[in-house]
Amino acid sequence: MLYIPFIIRPLLGVMLVTAACSPADSSQSQSAAADQPQAVTQTGKKGKKGKKNGSKKGKADLPAGLRRVGTLSDGIFESSGLCAAPQAGTYYTFGDDGQQPIVFRIDGAGQQVAKFTLGAPNHDWESLSRDNSGNYFMGDCGNNNSDRRNLAILRFRPEQPGNIGKINFSYPDQTAFPPEKALRTFDCEASLWHGGQVYLFTKDRAQETTCKVYTVPETPGTYTAKLVTKLAIPGQVTDATLSPDGRRLVLLARQELFILEGASWEAILKATPRHIDLKGAGQTEGAAFKDAATLLISTEEGRLYELSI
Repeated sequence: MLYIPFIIRPLLGVMLVTAACSPADSSQSQSAAADQPQAVTQTGKKGKKGKKNGSKKGKADLPAGLRRVGTLSDGIFESSGLCAAPQAGTYYTFGDDGQQPIVFRIDGAGQQVAKFTLGAPNHDWESLSRDNSGNYFMGDCGNNNSDRRNLAILRFRPEQPGNIGKINFSYPDQTAFPPEKALRTFDCEASLWHGGQVYLFTKDRAQETTCKVYTVPETPGTYTAKLVTKLAIPGQVTDATLSPDGRRLVLLARQELFILEGASWEAILKATPRHIDLKGAGQTEGAAFKDAATLLISTEEGRLYELSI
Protein backbone atom coordinates (compact mmCIF):
# COMPACT_ATOMS: atom_id res chain seq x y z
CA MET A 1 0.00 0.00 0.00
CA LEU A 2 1.37 3.43 -1.02
CA TYR A 3 1.66 5.88 1.85
CA ILE A 4 0.49 9.42 1.08
CA PRO A 5 1.41 12.06 3.59
CA PHE A 6 -1.55 13.70 5.24
CA ILE A 7 -0.66 17.19 4.11
CA ILE A 8 -0.72 16.21 0.43
CA ARG A 9 -4.11 14.44 0.58
CA PRO A 10 -6.29 17.59 0.40
CA LEU A 11 -4.36 18.88 -2.62
CA LEU A 12 -4.70 15.55 -4.38
CA GLY A 13 -8.45 15.54 -3.71
CA VAL A 14 -8.82 18.92 -5.38
CA MET A 15 -6.90 17.67 -8.42
CA LEU A 16 -9.08 14.58 -8.69
CA VAL A 17 -12.30 16.58 -8.42
CA THR A 18 -11.07 19.04 -11.06
CA ALA A 19 -10.14 16.26 -13.47
CA ALA A 20 -13.52 14.56 -13.01
CA CYS A 21 -15.47 17.78 -13.81
CA SER A 22 -13.56 18.74 -16.96
CA PRO A 23 -15.28 16.34 -19.40
CA ALA A 24 -18.71 17.40 -18.14
CA ASP A 25 -17.89 21.09 -18.53
CA SER A 26 -16.46 20.46 -21.98
CA SER A 27 -19.63 18.62 -23.03
CA GLN A 28 -21.80 21.49 -21.79
CA SER A 29 -19.67 23.98 -23.68
CA GLN A 30 -19.96 21.94 -26.87
CA SER A 31 -23.72 21.70 -26.38
CA ALA A 32 -23.96 25.46 -25.95
CA ALA A 33 -21.78 25.98 -29.02
CA ALA A 34 -23.99 23.63 -31.02
CA ASP A 35 -27.09 25.58 -30.00
CA GLN A 36 -25.60 28.87 -31.13
CA PRO A 37 -25.35 28.11 -34.85
CA GLN A 38 -28.89 26.71 -34.77
CA ALA A 39 -30.17 30.00 -33.40
CA VAL A 40 -28.27 31.89 -36.12
CA THR A 41 -29.69 29.60 -38.80
CA GLN A 42 -33.24 30.19 -37.61
CA THR A 43 -32.68 33.93 -37.69
CA GLY A 44 -31.27 33.61 -41.18
CA LYS A 45 -34.35 31.69 -42.35
CA LYS A 46 -36.60 34.34 -40.95
CA GLY A 47 -34.61 36.94 -42.77
CA LYS A 48 -34.97 35.09 -46.08
CA LYS A 49 -38.63 34.46 -45.48
CA GLY A 50 -39.20 38.10 -44.72
CA LYS A 51 -37.41 39.10 -47.89
CA LYS A 52 -39.50 36.68 -49.92
CA ASN A 53 -42.71 38.04 -48.46
CA GLY A 54 -41.45 41.52 -49.21
CA SER A 55 -40.94 40.49 -52.82
CA LYS A 56 -44.52 39.27 -53.04
CA LYS A 57 -45.90 42.53 -51.76
CA GLY A 58 -43.31 44.89 -52.84
CA LYS A 59 -43.54 46.71 -56.10
CA ALA A 60 -40.18 48.20 -55.15
CA ASP A 61 -38.58 44.89 -56.18
CA LEU A 62 -39.68 45.36 -59.81
CA PRO A 63 -37.63 47.39 -62.30
CA ALA A 64 -38.65 50.97 -63.05
CA GLY A 65 -41.50 51.21 -65.54
CA LEU A 66 -42.75 47.65 -64.92
CA ARG A 67 -46.03 47.22 -63.04
CA ARG A 68 -48.29 44.26 -62.30
CA VAL A 69 -51.71 44.72 -63.90
CA GLY A 70 -53.37 41.35 -63.42
CA THR A 71 -53.37 37.57 -63.25
CA LEU A 72 -54.37 35.17 -66.00
CA SER A 73 -57.68 33.43 -65.42
CA ASP A 74 -57.79 29.95 -63.92
CA GLY A 75 -57.43 27.35 -66.65
CA ILE A 76 -54.81 29.29 -68.61
CA PHE A 77 -51.65 27.37 -67.83
CA GLU A 78 -48.06 28.25 -68.75
CA SER A 79 -48.79 31.22 -70.99
CA SER A 80 -46.22 31.05 -73.77
CA GLY A 81 -47.09 34.01 -75.98
CA LEU A 82 -49.25 37.09 -76.51
CA CYS A 83 -50.75 38.74 -79.56
CA ALA A 84 -53.35 41.45 -80.07
CA ALA A 85 -56.83 40.10 -80.89
CA PRO A 86 -59.15 41.75 -83.44
CA GLN A 87 -61.28 43.21 -80.65
CA ALA A 88 -59.66 46.35 -79.21
CA GLY A 89 -58.13 45.97 -75.77
CA THR A 90 -58.02 42.16 -75.88
CA TYR A 91 -55.23 39.68 -76.57
CA TYR A 92 -54.70 36.04 -77.45
CA THR A 93 -52.61 33.73 -75.31
CA PHE A 94 -52.08 29.95 -75.08
CA GLY A 95 -50.15 27.22 -73.30
CA ASP A 96 -47.04 25.54 -74.61
CA ASP A 97 -45.90 21.92 -74.86
CA GLY A 98 -48.44 19.47 -73.46
CA GLN A 99 -51.35 21.89 -73.17
CA GLN A 100 -54.66 21.59 -75.01
CA PRO A 101 -54.82 23.26 -78.48
CA ILE A 102 -56.85 26.16 -77.09
CA VAL A 103 -56.37 29.84 -77.79
CA PHE A 104 -57.72 32.14 -75.07
CA ARG A 105 -58.83 35.72 -75.54
CA ILE A 106 -58.13 37.86 -72.48
CA ASP A 107 -58.58 41.46 -71.48
CA GLY A 108 -55.83 43.79 -70.32
CA ALA A 109 -56.04 42.42 -66.78
CA GLY A 110 -55.69 38.77 -67.83
CA GLN A 111 -59.34 37.75 -67.50
CA GLN A 112 -60.69 35.33 -70.08
CA VAL A 113 -63.42 36.71 -72.32
CA ALA A 114 -63.51 33.93 -74.96
CA LYS A 115 -61.65 30.91 -76.25
CA PHE A 116 -61.55 28.55 -79.23
CA THR A 117 -59.91 25.26 -80.15
CA LEU A 118 -57.44 25.34 -82.99
CA GLY A 119 -57.68 22.53 -85.51
CA ALA A 120 -54.13 21.26 -85.00
CA PRO A 121 -52.29 19.59 -82.12
CA ASN A 122 -50.13 21.57 -79.72
CA HIS A 123 -46.75 19.90 -80.16
CA ASP A 124 -45.03 22.93 -78.65
CA TRP A 125 -46.73 26.23 -79.39
CA GLU A 126 -44.48 29.12 -78.53
CA SER A 127 -45.49 32.33 -80.33
CA LEU A 128 -48.33 34.03 -82.18
CA SER A 129 -48.41 36.94 -84.62
CA ARG A 130 -50.79 38.39 -87.21
CA ASP A 131 -50.66 40.06 -90.61
CA ASN A 132 -52.53 43.10 -91.85
CA SER A 133 -55.42 41.05 -93.25
CA GLY A 134 -56.64 39.19 -90.16
CA ASN A 135 -54.54 36.04 -90.58
CA TYR A 136 -52.74 34.67 -87.54
CA PHE A 137 -49.56 32.59 -87.43
CA MET A 138 -49.02 30.19 -84.54
CA GLY A 139 -45.43 29.07 -84.11
CA ASP A 140 -45.47 25.33 -83.39
CA CYS A 141 -41.70 25.38 -83.36
CA GLY A 142 -40.59 24.89 -79.77
CA ASN A 143 -37.64 22.55 -80.01
CA ASN A 144 -35.86 22.23 -76.66
CA ASN A 145 -33.58 19.39 -77.72
CA SER A 146 -33.20 20.48 -81.36
CA ASP A 147 -34.51 17.08 -82.47
CA ARG A 148 -37.92 17.87 -84.01
CA ARG A 149 -38.61 17.14 -87.66
CA ASN A 150 -42.22 18.38 -87.67
CA LEU A 151 -41.68 22.12 -87.16
CA ALA A 152 -44.52 24.25 -88.49
CA ILE A 153 -46.24 27.62 -88.49
CA LEU A 154 -50.04 27.25 -88.31
CA ARG A 155 -51.89 29.86 -90.35
CA PHE A 156 -55.53 30.48 -89.37
CA ARG A 157 -58.29 33.00 -88.91
CA PRO A 158 -60.03 33.24 -85.50
CA GLU A 159 -63.49 32.99 -87.07
CA GLN A 160 -62.51 29.67 -88.70
CA PRO A 161 -60.15 28.03 -86.19
CA GLY A 162 -60.64 24.55 -87.67
CA ASN A 163 -59.30 25.63 -91.05
CA ILE A 164 -55.50 25.42 -90.71
CA GLY A 165 -52.85 26.12 -93.31
CA LYS A 166 -49.51 24.53 -92.38
CA ILE A 167 -46.19 26.14 -93.20
CA ASN A 168 -43.81 23.21 -92.65
CA PHE A 169 -40.14 24.07 -92.45
CA SER A 170 -36.66 22.87 -91.61
CA TYR A 171 -33.42 24.73 -90.92
CA PRO A 172 -30.81 24.92 -93.69
CA ASP A 173 -27.88 24.56 -91.28
CA GLN A 174 -29.14 21.61 -89.23
CA THR A 175 -27.84 18.18 -90.18
CA ALA A 176 -28.11 16.22 -86.91
CA PHE A 177 -31.25 15.52 -84.85
CA PRO A 178 -30.21 16.35 -82.24
CA PRO A 179 -26.79 17.91 -82.75
CA GLU A 180 -24.24 17.90 -79.94
CA LYS A 181 -25.24 20.11 -77.02
CA ALA A 182 -22.97 23.01 -77.94
CA LEU A 183 -24.76 23.26 -81.32
CA ARG A 184 -28.38 23.05 -80.11
CA THR A 185 -29.45 26.43 -81.46
CA PHE A 186 -32.62 25.34 -83.26
CA ASP A 187 -35.20 26.04 -80.56
CA CYS A 188 -37.53 28.83 -81.71
CA GLU A 189 -39.89 30.44 -79.20
CA ALA A 190 -40.30 33.78 -80.99
CA SER A 191 -41.75 34.60 -84.38
CA LEU A 192 -43.59 37.40 -86.13
CA TRP A 193 -45.12 38.23 -89.48
CA HIS A 194 -43.65 41.08 -91.50
CA GLY A 195 -43.85 41.98 -95.17
CA GLY A 196 -45.17 38.66 -96.44
CA GLN A 197 -42.70 36.58 -94.44
CA VAL A 198 -42.77 34.86 -91.05
CA TYR A 199 -39.57 35.66 -89.15
CA LEU A 200 -38.19 33.09 -86.72
CA PHE A 201 -35.91 34.14 -83.84
CA THR A 202 -34.05 31.22 -82.30
CA LYS A 203 -33.20 30.65 -78.67
CA ASP A 204 -29.53 29.96 -78.04
CA ARG A 205 -29.79 27.34 -75.30
CA ALA A 206 -26.11 26.47 -75.47
CA GLN A 207 -24.10 29.71 -75.39
CA GLU A 208 -26.77 32.42 -74.83
CA THR A 209 -24.89 34.80 -77.13
CA THR A 210 -26.57 34.64 -80.53
CA CYS A 211 -30.12 34.78 -81.85
CA LYS A 212 -30.37 33.49 -85.41
CA VAL A 213 -33.05 35.03 -87.62
CA TYR A 214 -34.72 32.92 -90.34
CA THR A 215 -37.68 33.49 -92.64
CA VAL A 216 -40.30 31.29 -94.25
CA PRO A 217 -43.03 32.40 -96.69
CA GLU A 218 -46.48 33.24 -95.31
CA THR A 219 -48.10 30.79 -97.73
CA PRO A 220 -48.78 27.20 -96.58
CA GLY A 221 -46.33 24.67 -97.98
CA THR A 222 -43.06 22.93 -97.13
CA TYR A 223 -39.90 25.01 -97.05
CA THR A 224 -36.29 25.20 -96.04
CA ALA A 225 -36.05 28.34 -93.91
CA LYS A 226 -33.70 31.10 -95.06
CA LEU A 227 -31.05 32.32 -92.63
CA VAL A 228 -31.20 36.13 -92.73
CA THR A 229 -28.84 37.28 -90.00
CA LYS A 230 -27.47 36.63 -86.53
CA LEU A 231 -28.14 39.02 -83.66
CA ALA A 232 -25.86 39.49 -80.68
CA ILE A 233 -28.43 38.78 -77.97
CA PRO A 234 -26.96 37.66 -74.61
CA GLY A 235 -30.08 35.81 -73.48
CA GLN A 236 -32.63 33.14 -74.38
CA VAL A 237 -35.31 34.76 -76.58
CA THR A 238 -38.88 33.74 -75.68
CA ASP A 239 -41.08 36.06 -77.81
CA ALA A 240 -40.96 38.81 -80.41
CA THR A 241 -43.22 41.76 -81.19
CA LEU A 242 -43.05 44.77 -83.48
CA SER A 243 -44.30 48.25 -82.54
CA PRO A 244 -47.34 49.64 -84.39
CA ASP A 245 -45.16 52.09 -86.36
CA GLY A 246 -42.78 49.30 -87.38
CA ARG A 247 -39.72 51.03 -85.96
CA ARG A 248 -39.13 49.06 -82.78
CA LEU A 249 -38.56 45.32 -82.45
CA VAL A 250 -38.78 43.81 -78.97
CA LEU A 251 -37.19 40.46 -78.27
CA LEU A 252 -38.36 39.17 -74.90
CA ALA A 253 -36.15 36.85 -72.89
CA ARG A 254 -36.31 35.41 -69.37
CA GLN A 255 -36.59 38.32 -66.94
CA GLU A 256 -35.13 40.70 -69.53
CA LEU A 257 -35.80 42.08 -72.98
CA PHE A 258 -33.92 43.64 -75.87
CA ILE A 259 -35.07 46.52 -78.08
CA LEU A 260 -33.79 47.09 -81.62
CA GLU A 261 -34.79 50.34 -83.32
CA GLY A 262 -34.48 51.70 -86.84
CA ALA A 263 -36.20 53.61 -89.61
CA SER A 264 -36.66 50.41 -91.64
CA TRP A 265 -36.83 46.66 -91.02
CA GLU A 266 -33.35 46.26 -92.51
CA ALA A 267 -32.01 48.95 -90.16
CA ILE A 268 -33.69 47.30 -87.17
CA LEU A 269 -31.93 44.00 -87.85
CA LYS A 270 -28.58 45.84 -87.89
CA ALA A 271 -29.24 47.87 -84.75
CA THR A 272 -27.40 47.44 -81.45
CA PRO A 273 -29.84 45.88 -78.95
CA ARG A 274 -30.83 47.96 -75.93
CA HIS A 275 -31.22 45.89 -72.77
CA ILE A 276 -34.00 46.24 -70.17
CA ASP A 277 -33.85 44.28 -66.92
CA LEU A 278 -37.05 42.52 -65.79
CA LYS A 279 -35.68 40.75 -62.71
CA GLY A 280 -38.42 39.86 -60.26
CA ALA A 281 -41.11 39.48 -62.92
CA GLY A 282 -40.92 35.69 -63.24
CA GLN A 283 -40.48 33.57 -66.36
CA THR A 284 -41.43 36.12 -69.00
CA GLU A 285 -42.78 34.34 -72.10
CA GLY A 286 -45.22 36.60 -73.99
CA ALA A 287 -45.08 40.20 -75.22
CA ALA A 288 -47.42 42.42 -77.24
CA PHE A 289 -47.57 46.16 -77.80
CA LYS A 290 -50.53 47.77 -76.06
CA ASP A 291 -49.68 51.08 -77.70
CA ALA A 292 -46.55 52.65 -79.19
CA ALA A 293 -44.90 53.14 -75.79
CA THR A 294 -46.37 50.32 -73.66
CA LEU A 295 -45.80 46.56 -73.66
CA LEU A 296 -48.04 43.92 -72.17
CA ILE A 297 -45.97 40.99 -70.82
CA SER A 298 -47.19 37.59 -69.61
CA THR A 299 -45.32 35.02 -67.56
CA GLU A 300 -45.51 31.25 -67.41
CA GLU A 301 -46.60 31.61 -63.76
CA GLY A 302 -49.70 33.58 -64.87
CA ARG A 303 -48.70 37.14 -64.04
CA LEU A 304 -49.48 40.03 -66.36
CA TYR A 305 -47.42 43.21 -66.48
CA GLU A 306 -47.25 46.50 -68.31
CA LEU A 307 -43.91 48.04 -69.20
CA SER A 308 -43.34 51.62 -70.33
CA ILE A 309 -40.57 51.73 -72.90
